[in-house]
Amino acid sequence: MADADRLTLSLSTGGDVVIKLRSDLAPGHVERITELTNKGFYDGVVFHRVIPGFMAQGGDPTGTGYHGSELPNLKAEFSKESHKRGVASMARSQNPDSANSQFFIVTENSPFLDNQYTVWGEVESGMEYVDALPVGEPPREPGKIVKATISKADA
Repeated sequence: MADADRLTLSLSTGGDVVIKLRSDLAPGHVERITELTNKGFYDGVVFHRVIPGFMAQGGDPTGTGYHGSELPNLKAEFSKESHKRGVASMARSQNPDSANSQFFIVTENSPFLDNQYTVWGEVESGMEYVDALPVGEPPREPGKIVKATISKADA
């Protein structure tokens, strides 16, 4: 596989989470994450749902967990990739084709999510900053993405 682009989430918990984008698994979802990031969509957005021993979810501009971007929902791109610690995957409603802008980062292996949610990335560094996010649904003082940036792979 050619080198991949990276998404860097600078978190309010004190550091950067670097996520390798897996366009080989979910090209449409990686394109959406990239487009939203380049528009500044994720800057200032909170992690509205953080469940210890499971995952941290963000990407809703209202911080409620009920909204997404103004772009249309995405068709599911399920893969054989397992939801292990550090995997970035798309959140959705009960409709498999309802992912939009919300995503989650798995903090503990969660194979029961496999083939039901679209994996689009994996954390290469900075999981300690995900682990440090305030917990709750929603947290009283949620952690947030201070800035999100995309770095292009060397061609």
